[in-house]
Amino acid sequence: QVQLVESGGGSVQAGVSLRLSCAASGRTFSSYAMAWFRQAPGKEREFVAAISQSGGSTGYADSVKGRFTISRDNSKNTVLLQMISLKPEDTAVYYCAAGARVWAVLPKATGSYDYWGQGTQVTVSS
Repeated sequence: QVQLVESGGGSVQAGVSLRLSCAASGRTFSSYAMAWFRQAPGKEREFVAAISQSGGSTGYADSVKGRFTISRDNSKNTVLLQMISLKPEDTAVYYCAAGARVWAVLPKATGSYDYWGQGTQVTVSS
């Protein structure tokens, strides 16, 4: 089992950058694929980005491709989401998720991930 704690959210102006961090407990962090999802008020939770166990494979939602970068440090049990050129439509609660399986293609479905953090709020104003 793994516990996930997100941090780094906040209220920012459009166009600036923000970095989210997800700290994971447990000694088997490197065996989990990791992902970021987000959920805006009144909307379903949606996929943002994912990274494989080794970090060698990543995937992004079209809406964030080129602006967001996911990375991980297995020695620190941490996964990061670097966000640049933020837009008001990026406003949401951002969740970190961990999946125990190994996929040829990183999944975008919430049901593919086994563990979830409690989320961190990101608010982008115009």
